[in-house]
This record gives sequence, C-alpha cells and structure tokens, in this order.
Amino acid sequence: METTQRDELSSFLNILPPVDFGCVYGSTLHPNNQDKSKMVDYILGVSDPMKWHSENLKMNSDHYASWMVHLGGARLITNVADKIGVGVHFNPFVNWNDRKLKYGVVRMHDLVQDILDWNRFYLSGRLQKPVHLLVDNLDIEDVNSVNKRAAISAALLLLPPKFTEEDLYAKICSLSYMGDLRMFFAEDTKKVNKIVKGQFNLFQSMYKPFLEECETKNVLRSSSAEASHTKLVQDSSLSATRSLVSSLPASVRSQMGKSLEVKKIVSETGRVTGEVCIGSREEAAKCMEKVMRRRVMVSSARQAVSGFLAAGAINATMYLSQKMRKAWNSRA
Repeated sequence: METTQRDELSSFLNILPPVDFGCVYGSTLHPNNQDKSKMVDYILGVSDPMKWHSENLKMNSDHYASWMVHLGGARLITNVADKIGVGVHFNPFVNWNDRKLKYGVVRMHDLVQDILDWNRFYLSGRLQKPVHLLVDNLDIEDVNSVNKRAAISAALLLLPPKFTEEDLYAKICSLSYMGDLRMFFAEDTKKVNKIVKGQFNLFQSMYKPFLEECETKNVLRSSSAEASHTKLVQDSSLSATRSLVSSLPASVRSQMGKSLEVKKIVSETGRVTGEVCIGSREEAAKCMEKVMRRRVMVSSARQAVSGFLAAGAINATMYLSQKMRKAWNSRA
C-alpha cells in the first residue's frame, strides 16, 4: 500500500477515541484500486468496548443507529454485540473524506481468543486473509502467526495430494465462508476466487514463511514454479494427517473428538488428556469441515442479526440489497 493511501486511511482513526489495534481489509487492498466509491472496511480492537463507545458517542453519535443512541447508548451497543452477535459492533455507511467506511469494534481479549482458538471463527477468518495494519500496540501480528499456521493445516487437509499455490490460498480463503448464510443469497459466488486473484501477491508474502516451514518438515514440496500456478505436492500419509490435525486449534480438535474416537493418555504427573484418533485422511477432513461449517453458520447467523440491529433498518436494508445485487450478478 502506498504511503499516501496508508496515511489517508490512518487519518480516519484521528476522529475516533484511541484504539489498541486497527487494520483495513477488503477491496481497498487490491493493487491499483482507485475506486473511492467502494466501502473501506476497518477492524478496531479496544480494551473496553463500553467505555470506547461511550466516548465515541460524544464525538461521532451520527455513526450509530439513532435508536441505539437514544434507547441505551454504549451499554446497549455493547450488549447487542456481545449477547446477540459475536462480540463485534459494526458502524456501516460512515461518510468521511468523500468515502464510505464501515468499522467494527471488538474487545481485545475476544479478538485474541478467536485468533488463537477459533471459538467463533469470525475475525480469525478475516485475519487469515491479507489486511493492512494501521495500529498494533499489542503485537497482534505476531499472535496471528498461530492463526495462519492453523489455516494452512486446515487447508491442506481439504486439498488433494497435488494442487497449485492459487488453490491453497483459495482453500484458506474459503474456510471462513463454509456455512456462511450470506453465501446462499447475499454474496458473490465468485468472491473467493476474486479475493485470491486480486490479492495474490499479498497472500504470497503473507504465507511464504509458513510454506517454507512446511517444506522444512517435509509436509509440502514444490514440483514446479510458474507464477500463481506453482505446483505443490503434499505428504498425504496418515502420520502427516495426524500432524496437520494436531496443528488445529484446541477447540476444533475437541469438537472433532466428539465424532472421532479419542484415546486417553495419562502423563507421568497423572494428568489425563485426550488425543483424537485418525483412521483416515478422508475421515479427518470430513469431520473438520463439518465442525467448521457449523461454527461459521452459527457465527454468521448471530452477527447478521446483531448487524441488522446495529445498522438500523434503513442502513441494514441498503447494505443487504447491495450484497444481494452482487450475488445476483455473479450468478447471472
């Protein structure tokens, strides 16, 4: 991202209360994207959402749905995000500097938990795709390396023995859309391919260290190199499959254990732990996919309701109609 564009996007944060984490994602990151009519998307992490929203209401009350401002203020805004949604409050259709913006505010603790454990697989899925960091006071970029490593493991489980580098990034990108209710009626059906093609170089730089790590462990190797069509070959043995499963977040492995056999292991200290028993690669992949679909479906449904309430009827209807138009055009 060019310095002038970065400075412009960062300057929006000057009109908000301080944040501990801030990034931009979406079409703004596409190379040479000069279309200022497209909405710019932000994720903002704060230590205390209620306090932050209280301050922001004094500074930018017009960013919020009027009914939330008048009926409950910061407490209602935070409760809707936490108890109905997945901990994120979005303010869409914010007009600033001849642009339309959307920003989501999340508690830092919830952001870190989702990155490490995929307990909601909402923002963790977003951070598996390219983002541009604007603020990172708590070194979330380093924490996110756990998330990216797990994303590669999940993608490899779902891929055949031979595939291209583009296939890998598309599979990583698709993880957060499996089971997403919006994909049935309100999203571009070609969204994943468009994201990967539009940001391929960003995906490459983002995942290069992790692919090299896989090659060092003999899990993955390159068979040829031709831009986005670099051929990759993975070890599909049972031992490699078990290694991939062990790299998934604990909450996913725990959920998989409810469908697969779990072997109890007693340590020297007497502590009892469970290890998921993998009978075949196909079984493991199918089980993991089922877990992720369920998780994404629940989170997307909760966030859809929360987002509708947070945006207000007019904005929510406008946003949904735009999404449905894109979905319709992609199918046509």
